Amino acid sequence: MDGRDLVRSLRTLRGAGAAGGLRTLRAAWRRRRTDSAGLPPRGPERARVPGAMTGVEPGPGGGVVRFERSELRITVTLGGTVFLGWEGASPLPSWALAGAAPVPDLRAVLEPDKDGGWRVVAERVTVIVSRHGAVEVHTPGGVLLRRDRAPRWWQAQNGGETRWVQRSEVSADARFFGLGGRACGPRLRDGQYRMWNTDPQGGYGPQDGPLHTTMPVQLVVADAGTHLVFHDTSWDATVTLREGEEGAGSGHDRAGAIQLRVEGGPLRCWVVVGTPARVLHTWAMLTGAPALPPGWALGHHHVLSDGGSEQQVREIVAGHHARGLPLEALHLVLGHGRGGRSFTVDVERFPKLPQLAGELLAEGVRLVSAVSPAVKAEPGHTVFDSGVSAGVFVRDAAGRLVRGEAQAGESVYPDVTGARGRIWWGERYEERLEQGFAGFWHTLDEPVARVAFGDATLPRSARHDLDGHGGDHRSAHNVYGLGLLRAAHEALSLLRPGGRPFLLARSGWVGMQRYGGAWAGEVADTWEGLRSALSVVLGLGLCGVPLAAPDLGGGRGEAAGELRVRQLQLAAYLPLLRTAGAGHPGGEPFGLADEMAEHARVALAERRRLGPYLMTLAHLSRRTGAPWVRPVWWSSPENRALRDCEDAFLLGEALLVAPVMEEGARARTVRLPAGRWYDTCTEEAHEGPGQVVVPAPLSRAPVLARAGAVVPVLGGSGGIELEVWAPAVGRPGGGFFVDDPGDGWAVPETERYRTRRAGERVTVQRETGKGPRTAGRPVRIRGL
Repeated sequence: MDGRDLVRSLRTLRGAGAAGGLRTLRAAWRRRRTDSAGLPPRGPERARVPGAMTGVEPGPGGGVVRFERSELRITVTLGGTVFLGWEGASPLPSWALAGAAPVPDLRAVLEPDKDGGWRVVAERVTVIVSRHGAVEVHTPGGVLLRRDRAPRWWQAQNGGETRWVQRSEVSADARFFGLGGRACGPRLRDGQYRMWNTDPQGGYGPQDGPLHTTMPVQLVVADAGTHLVFHDTSWDATVTLREGEEGAGSGHDRAGAIQLRVEGGPLRCWVVVGTPARVLHTWAMLTGAPALPPGWALGHHHVLSDGGSEQQVREIVAGHHARGLPLEALHLVLGHGRGGRSFTVDVERFPKLPQLAGELLAEGVRLVSAVSPAVKAEPGHTVFDSGVSAGVFVRDAAGRLVRGEAQAGESVYPDVTGARGRIWWGERYEERLEQGFAGFWHTLDEPVARVAFGDATLPRSARHDLDGHGGDHRSAHNVYGLGLLRAAHEALSLLRPGGRPFLLARSGWVGMQRYGGAWAGEVADTWEGLRSALSVVLGLGLCGVPLAAPDLGGGRGEAAGELRVRQLQLAAYLPLLRTAGAGHPGGEPFGLADEMAEHARVALAERRRLGPYLMTLAHLSRRTGAPWVRPVWWSSPENRALRDCEDAFLLGEALLVAPVMEEGARARTVRLPAGRWYDTCTEEAHEGPGQVVVPAPLSRAPVLARAGAVVPVLGGSGGIELEVWAPAVGRPGGGFFVDDPGDGWAVPETERYRTRRAGERVTVQRETGKGPRTAGRPVRIRGL
C-alpha cells in the first residue's frame, strides 16, 4: 500500500464513522476471501520476447510479420490509422471502437526494408518493423516519430493471464498529454500514471491520481509532428513517462521514454499521425462522434449539496432569480432517494416531485437526477427484487451475489458489461422520466464498493459477461462506467426518441463520448484545485471527450469570495458549468457578498451570451472530433513555448481564455499564438507569438479574441448577433454558426462566414452554394 492508498483508506474510515468503519473492514476481508478462492495463484512465469523474424504474410492494408515466438499483425486503414496486434490480436472485440473495424487501405502494402526488415508505406504514415520486432512510426517525409521496442511478456504456466511490457522512445523535444482526466497536467511530466478508474474520495488537486476516468491514450507532440497512441486493453496498467533532454547542439540528445506495463489482456495498439486537428478527427472516426447535448445543458447547473427538499429546491431557484443569476438546471444528489437508493424518491421531502419538476420547467429550470449502480440488497426493494429475478447482478466465481458497501448500505451491482444487464438497467430510467427528470448524472460508477483498504471496487474475481466473452473484474473494472453510460443512452433514446439524452458519467473509458459527457468529480476548494479543473478538461478533450468539467465548490476562509468568483469565471468558459453548494451557507452563487455576487452574475451572464457559440462548437465537435477546450498549442504544435503553457486555453478557434489562478492577482501574463489578438474588454490589439501582460480585475477573467473571428452570441434583444473581430489587413478571417433548435435530431443549417478588411472597412459575407452573400444577421464589428 503506497501513500496515496493509505490516505484513501483513512478517508474511508473517517467518513464512514464507527459503525460504517466496521462494515468497510468486514467488506475488505470478505473481498480478500472471495479473491483468494476465485483467482488462482499465478505460480511460475515464463518471460518471452518475439525472437528473430521468420517470415511474412501480406494482407489488406499490411499483413502479418512472423517471429520465432510470436507474430505481429499490421493494418493501415483508409483513414490513415495504424493497427498493431501482437500474438495475432485483431481489432475486435473492442469496447473503444464505434462499430466494425475500420476498412483497410488497399494501397498500403507490406514490402521489404533494409537490414532484413519490412515496412508498410501509406499516404500519411510509414511503419517499419525490424528483424527482432522493433516497430518504428515515421511521417510521410521519413521523420521518425516513435520507436517501440520488441515487447516482453510473462505467461503464467497455470494458464493465467499474460502480463506484458512495452517500451518506446520519442524525440527529445516531445511533450506528453492525455491518459484521461489527470489533475497534474495537462502536460504530463516524468512519473508513473496508473490506468485504473478510482474514486479519490473528496476534492482532488494536482497531487492526486489516478482519478475517475483513466484512458490508455497518449498524445505526443513534437517538432516533427503529433501522434496519438492508444493501447486497447482495459486491464490495470501503469504508464511511466520520462521527458527527453536536448544536448544544446552537442548531438547528445536523450530521447523521451515511455513504458507501458499491463496486467493482462491483448497486446494491441492504434497509432494516428498528423496535425492535432487531423489526429482528433481520425480518432473520432475510430471511436465514435461525440454525443450532442440539448441546448439547455450548456447553461448554468447547480448541485444541491445534500438530499435537499422541495422547499430547498424552491429557495435555491428563487435565490438565483432574485439576484439575476441564470440557472438552467438543478441537480439532486443520491440523497433525494429513499435512504440513498437509486430510482426512488423520499416522499416526505419530495411529496409531489413530478408537479415540482413541471413548475420549474415553466421557469426554464430542469431537474437532473443522480444515479448510482449500487442497488441496496434488500428483499422487498423493487429494484433489487427485479434484478434478482432477471439474473443481472454481478456474481463471484462460486455463483454468489457480489455485495459491496455503498451509500445505501450493503448493495449489489448490475452487470452492464452484457446486453441483458444493460437492457434491464436501462428500463429503470422510465421511472426517472415519470418523476419529471430531464437528465441524469452517474456517480460512484467506477464502480465504488467501500473497503477499509485496497481499491474501493468489486472483487477482482467477480465474474462479468463482457458481451459474451466472459471474464472477471480485472478486465471489466475500467469499462464498467462506459457500460452504464451506454445502457442509459440506449434506453433514453427509446423512451424519448425525439429528444437528445443528457447524460454525465463520473467514470468512463475510451468511447464514452458516444453516449454523453464526463462529470469529472469535485476538485479541491483551493487555488491548486482550480488548476486541476482545467487540467482534467484539457486531458479528457485530447482523449476524445469534449463535453467535460468537474464541479467547482463554494470556497472557504478569507479567500472564499475571491476564489469562488475565479472558479465561476473559469467555469463560464468550460463545456459544462456545474456549481456546488459545498454543504455550507454561501455556497450558492447568490449567497456571496454583494460585490462578489455581482461578479458572479457577470460571469454567468457571459456564459449565457456565448450560448450560440458553445452550441456551434458542440456541432463542430460532433463532425470533426475537435475538443471545445483546446491547449494553446493546438494550431501551432511546433511552438515549444506554447506546448509548455498550462494556465490558458483556446475555446474553439476564436477565443483565448486566461483564467486567474492565483490569489490576489489583478493582472496576468498570457502567452499568445501567432496572429493578432484583441482583449475582449478593452479591445486593445496584441501581436503574437509572444507574451503580453493583460489586466485581470476581480470583475473578469482575461479573454482575447482572434483577429477576423466571427463569434455568434445572444444580442441585447435575445436574438443571434455576429460579433466580428476586425481582421488584420490582408489576413481574412471567418467563423461558423449552427442554428440549433435546442433539441431533437433534425440536422440544422450551418452558416459559414468570411471576413475581410480594407483600411477601416470590414466586410462580412456568408458563403453559400450560390456564392457569397451579405451576412443576413445583425453584425457588430469590434477591434477597430
